[in-house]
Amino acid sequence: MRVLGIDPGTISTGLGLVALENGKERAEFVGTIFVQRKLSLPERLKEIYAHLRKVVEKQNPTVVAIETCFYHKDVHAAVKLGEARALALLIAAEAGVEIVEYPPARVKQAICGNGRASKEQIQYMVRQLLHLDRDPQPDAADALAIALCHAYCAGKHPLLQKHK
Repeated sequence: MRVLGIDPGTISTGLGLVALENGKERAEFVGTIFVQRKLSLPERLKEIYAHLRKVVEKQNPTVVAIETCFYHKDVHAAVKLGEARALALLIAAEAGVEIVEYPPARVKQAICGNGRASKEQIQYMVRQLLHLDRDPQPDAADALAIALCHAYCAGKHPLLQKHK
């Protein structure tokens, strides 16, 4: 199973591909799409779309995992996040890739054991779980956490298999 986690945003979009083979997970791709704030929203979305589409084509995931929408005090920020999420969903659908969604608290619970974990805790746990040399950039760490959450929640991880 190859799970591409996506942490969408209109300034930075985190990406992390986790492969689960022979009972072990490993990070195969980690990155962040950064776009310039000075660009108009349509220009930023166009740039994100182009980069994200290339990643999906090149990395060939079997599943795209993304967080569900969450409550946000700033309505404008929530709408922009929704637009970035829509791009990710569209690209996965166009590629014919299975799409799964998890609430942010579920991702944090699966990775850190705490549904209110901080960004720093997510970075630390992702580094430990995937045996990375350094903490990934925060948005990329979130994307890897989303991918790991799916590996754990889908019951594909050997620790979650029922013993016979």
